[in-house]
Amino acid sequence: MSDITISNKDSVYLKAQCEPSIAQELHSHFSFDVPGAKFHPLFRNKVWDGKLHLYSMFTKELYVGLKPYLEHFAEVNQYKIDYSNYIETSDAASIEVVKEFVASLKLASQGKVLEVRDYQIEAIHKAITDGRRLLLSPTGSGKSLIIYSLIRWHEQFGRKQLIIVPTTSLVEQLYSDFQDYSSINGWKASYNCYRIYGTVTKQTEMPITISTWQSLHRLPKAYFKDFKVVYGDECHLFKAKSLTTIMHKCVNSPFRVGTTGTLDGTKTHKLVLEGLFGQVHRTTTTRELMDSNKLADLKIFAIILQYPDQIRKDNKTFKYKEELDFIVQHTPRNKFIRNLALDQKGNTLVLYQLVEKHGKLLYDLFWEKDTNRQIFFIHGGTDTEQREEARRITEDQNDAIIIASYGTFSTGINIRNLHNIIFASPSKSRIRNLQSIGRGLRIGDRKVSCNLYDIGDDMSFKTRKNYTLYHMVERIKIYADEEFDYKTIKVDI
Repeated sequence: MSDITISNKDSVYLKAQCEPSIAQELHSHFSFDVPGAKFHPLFRNKVWDGKLHLYSMFTKELYVGLKPYLEHFAEVNQYKIDYSNYIETSDAASIEVVKEFVASLKLASQGKVLEVRDYQIEAIHKAITDGRRLLLSPTGSGKSLIIYSLIRWHEQFGRKQLIIVPTTSLVEQLYSDFQDYSSINGWKASYNCYRIYGTVTKQTEMPITISTWQSLHRLPKAYFKDFKVVYGDECHLFKAKSLTTIMHKCVNSPFRVGTTGTLDGTKTHKLVLEGLFGQVHRTTTTRELMDSNKLADLKIFAIILQYPDQIRKDNKTFKYKEELDFIVQHTPRNKFIRNLALDQKGNTLVLYQLVEKHGKLLYDLFWEKDTNRQIFFIHGGTDTEQREEARRITEDQNDAIIIASYGTFSTGINIRNLHNIIFASPSKSRIRNLQSIGRGLRIGDRKVSCNLYDIGDDMSFKTRKNYTLYHMVERIKIYADEEFDYKTIKVDI
């Protein structure tokens, strides 16, 4: 006799029916501490236990993507699972069939035939044969090519498809990539792909929809009923409530593919994404791509600014926000960043966090200098056309400077001709740092290497270390974990 009976509820949840004692075990097994929960008002007021519960004892529901974890739990505890009421949705295809299919697409870039790499074929094959997958695919690994191949596969079965991206720029970029891949095979993105952002109507008869999540998250469940395949590009952002809400509404979408270059390292984050999309498959690593000359050679200079004794003493009682406000508005620091950028050869991306308090100040300082270099200022309020123009011009220039917010240029933006990156604002986010580094790793016709200047701040006073110095230490740990070459440099300001 079976201990656990699983059945389909929809494309989001399965049901795992069992005795109350086993249900309690499952509830405990699929419960995880949420990072930072102790600071949440609900936790402080003892309304919430600070845990994320992925299995409900009342509804008996569990994310479909967590079925392998349920099976592992049953194996370890010697429980028998009854599958008679459960149906898997996937396509049976051998790796040879997938290879032949991808070859038949005649993929190209800028009119030149593309050689599809073995790890890309493997990722495409797993997404097809498993039905759902979370593809961990670093910048420069050809993530958009994988998505394109998958949409063409599902297209032959008449499946309506939805691709969700975080920004309007990525809507245009993905659409442009699809056009590029189709340059010699006759397939037209304009006939097949509908783009949604801003105030454009949400209804279309086209088989493929590319949209920002902001344009969709308030729409009713009925809007999503016809989508059979859903993709979450840059899906590390899908822990946000609005994004998970969209995925919960896609109840008729058994085929799911999430793509990202980075996960934040927490078990909770990984399991939620696997629940929504499927098990993680690592396509390749940044280090492997750099070693095989598929990505630019990266040199990291961790510049630790040394502050005068009086500033250290004056700021010794700063809380984090006070320290951040001081740092980003400190004129000698901003002039150092400006001069560093102007000293670089090639195109330079300066990334900041706060628009008015920092980005605007930096932009004004650049214009104080008499320079003929083209300078762009990009933030959340910059419209999509201007962002695309900055990206296109930079592709053709060799000395442009883009001063951009992390939110607009740290994720997904594709610039092959980027030679230098400057982290102007402190951050300890693993995802943000690795995504930002990815902007400079693509190889171009005139570029084979990239320099990253990571600006840190040492305002320590006696034995007290300041907050942003700790953040710099965390970033250096990330560089070591990723096997990047880095050098620390101390500079007095």
